[in-house]
Amino acid sequence: MPTLGNWLRHWLLPWLLAVGTLANLAYPMYVHFDFSHSPDTRSYLHMAACRFDSIRVTHRYRVLVPAAAAVVASPIAKIYGRIWPQRPAGLWPRRFAFYLVNCFLLAAAGACWFNAARLTGASAEAAILAMLALLTSRWAEYAAGLPLTDSLYLLVFGLGYYAVRRGPNGSWALAAALLMGPLAKESFVFLLPWLFWFGHKTLSWPKQLLAIAVGMVALLAVHHLVDSRIAAPATQSVSNAVAHFGNITYSLGRAASPKGIGELLSIFGLFTLIVPIALWLEKRNNQAASISIYASLGWAEVGLLAVVAVHMLLSGDLGRMGYLAAPAFCSALALAFTYWRRLLRV
Repeated sequence: MPTLGNWLRHWLLPWLLAVGTLANLAYPMYVHFDFSHSPDTRSYLHMAACRFDSIRVTHRYRVLVPAAAAVVASPIAKIYGRIWPQRPAGLWPRRFAFYLVNCFLLAAAGACWFNAARLTGASAEAAILAMLALLTSRWAEYAAGLPLTDSLYLLVFGLGYYAVRRGPNGSWALAAALLMGPLAKESFVFLLPWLFWFGHKTLSWPKQLLAIAVGMVALLAVHHLVDSRIAAPATQSVSNAVAHFGNITYSLGRAASPKGIGELLSIFGLFTLIVPIALWLEKRNNQAASISIYASLGWAEVGLLAVVAVHMLLSGDLGRMGYLAAPAFCSALALAFTYWRRLLRV
């Protein structure tokens, strides 16, 4: 049974550190972003105001984050104009509510990355450093500062990876991922096989099926409520899902272009280089006969990267979807930070 002290060290402190980091980095994005060029953000702002009539089918069922933002925005709207009188009322309280909700959710994902990295054998200092490194990504600033729902989906990935690493004591995290996943993003269906296969030691398959069944019932209920409100045909979402397969050719071509390669390398910025450099240093130091610093990583990480690759191909947004690999990359980066003396032979 975890003690209060352990909970504070393992979860609350990393979360608070992540919140502080994200709040600083994402604030300029929240204030200065030009919403006229982003139909996605406008859609979610409308959803937070309970307006679904003009929302693209891709977005209209991702209701959890907009609903949370609507709840947070209600008390904020009463005092916002007094604090920032130069900003007109209306969208600003909702934008600020999304900023707060997304910072909190993405920080929770960061806490999952930290704890999962610790379970791979990384030191606490290295795991914190790796978590903060990943939170400096432009995609973290994007997810935290704008009215989007990426933060919740990143949390689902973080919970799933932590649960797989934690084993039976992480069953709560896997159950939470299965419950929230269907409403977080439709492409959660591609993460399901990975959760079922690598999470069966964490949570038995019957219990996993029960959790996903509850999540799917919630999704169907949301579909019914939204579709009946705007008189949309139920087949519209199916057609939209099938249409995404047309992005595969585009995504492959983009990934092979110089611009696409640059986009891939910029997902985690210069920190991307540390993992291959660590592997090269191991080889250079003739440490192949000893235990690799990455010995604790394996097929679970490879499988997660494959799931992320599917998301990238179907989305066409290589960088934004590639950031879903953050849980596995955080562990790899934390291990490199942990064993830097061994790699450099200091």
